[in-house]
Amino acid sequence: MNKRDFLKNMSLAVIGAPFYGSAMATSLESIAKIPADIVAHNEDFWLKVRQDYKLKPEYINLESGYYNIIPTPTLNALHKNIDMVNYEGSYYMRTVQWENKKRMSEKLAQIIGSTSKNVIITRNTTESLDMIISGMNWIAGDEAVYAIQDYGAMKVMFEQVAKRYGIINKEISVPNHPKSDEEIVAVYEEAITDKTKLLMVCHMINITGQILPIKKICQMAHSKGVKVMVDGAHCVGHIEFDINDLECDFYGSSLHKWLAVPLGTGLLYVADEHIDTIWPIFAEDKREPGDISRLNHTGTIPVYHDLTIESAIDYYNMLGGARKEARMRYLQEYWTQKVRNHKGIVVNTPADSQRACGIANVGIEGMEPEIMAKKLLEDYHIFTVAIKYANVHGCRITPNVFTTTEELDVFVKALKEMAA
Repeated sequence: MNKRDFLKNMSLAVIGAPFYGSAMATSLESIAKIPADIVAHNEDFWLKVRQDYKLKPEYINLESGYYNIIPTPTLNALHKNIDMVNYEGSYYMRTVQWENKKRMSEKLAQIIGSTSKNVIITRNTTESLDMIISGMNWIAGDEAVYAIQDYGAMKVMFEQVAKRYGIINKEISVPNHPKSDEEIVAVYEEAITDKTKLLMVCHMINITGQILPIKKICQMAHSKGVKVMVDGAHCVGHIEFDINDLECDFYGSSLHKWLAVPLGTGLLYVADEHIDTIWPIFAEDKREPGDISRLNHTGTIPVYHDLTIESAIDYYNMLGGARKEARMRYLQEYWTQKVRNHKGIVVNTPADSQRACGIANVGIEGMEPEIMAKKLLEDYHIFTVAIKYANVHGCRITPNVFTTTEELDVFVKALKEMAA
């Protein structure tokens, strides 16, 4: 075996190492044949999962939506990847870097039901979607449609494109408690004209956790010749879905959220017919038609973060996507059902189980969200984030697989006392 093959095999052995020592792994056999919705209630199993995390005892963390704490097995894999890349140095960067990145892309694509020919690794959702917004062939008078509830970074990019090319941005507002899918679809449809070129829509609205009917929106938009770009920042590793079933043109996500990959990792999906139509953020050498790598010139980056995507996926698969989704939905409904009809408490997330999963938003009547978040932290040692824009006033609550129902009981008690 020559030196190059030896180092390649060594690096693959490091990034493919099994999760020895995972507390959760030791109890999987006992729940393997139990339906996911039943496992969601099994507090003993989820306490085992909790043991895979190092958590600060000073507060209850109900703000996993910004950044998911990495479970210890994945964190250990990251440290091994750092050591391996540092040991191999420039040799790794000039030889097997790209082969390993392709392997990561292939495994990541499988999570969303796609293939590596349509998926690239980015740094986050903002980079993924801003590439699409800024990279389209806009002309003056073109229109874009998005919601006031959408993420600020992408809206700012639309504003920049409007100043640069003279396009027109049209904002709609998504109801917090829609009566049907058709009501939501109609809100977007009413904003579309014969000049509309792109529609941006959240798969899961980041400030409320509402899941939108993406397939129906895409079918409506496509019937009018409009492309659809989906903000899926909170969906990969949170809810199970097949990208082909959504029928969208573009999809971006942040892997440091619910897939619990190290910071600086994201995903961009581009449908076949659009790969050659987007201008990349950083210019790349000439590629064959349909080669998505033309959009993925990144320069020199911390490659060990990308390498750890595989380890995070292995942990996610070991836990089970269906089990995780069921647990996240159970936790959200566990606390929201206790306060949804309580005097002085306003839940800004739909009650329908199919319209939300782990994320929800709650407010106290007459109390500013910033004051609410401050009181929760200072008086009850609960960490959240205040939200005050669009039609949403409250705190976003994002528990995780390590969250216990006992912690949520503390939160519910706090809400009722504050409302009183």
